[in-house]
Amino acid sequence: MNSNPSRAFVPRATRLVAAALVLAVGATAAAWALPPLMDNKRVMGELVDGEVAYQIQKHCPTISARKLVAFSRLKKLAAYARSLGYTDADFKALTKDGAARDKRDALVDAYLASKGVVQGDAESYCRLGRAEIAAKTLTGSLLYQK
Repeated sequence: MNSNPSRAFVPRATRLVAAALVLAVGATAAAWALPPLMDNKRVMGELVDGEVAYQIQKHCPTISARKLVAFSRLKKLAAYARSLGYTDADFKALTKDGAARDKRDALVDAYLASKGVVQGDAESYCRLGRAEIAAKTLTGSLLYQK
């Protein structure tokens, strides 16, 4: 048995301090947990704008996509997501994850319908495309008239 009581106390105190640190770090990490990226209004808003532009250029024969502009905007959006603490994998999952895609597609469909776009009616897509270009919206910046 150890005759010096302070020596026996030091390892126990060290263990208690280490345990307290582990608990504090765990609590701090939980506080830093990020909400799902698909709940970020800016990220989802810009992805919706991009998808609206895609749908317009796909269905309107007189409007095309500015692919380099779209690619650049997508890279900037990914950088914004990284600045918030998300990873590239988190950002890429927005296009692969079913729930995120469903949410985006529902927002796109609602927007198109609110602007009078009718599926199968190319002119309704063209009309919206021209309006977006004229209004200089993000969607309009991704398109050009042929």
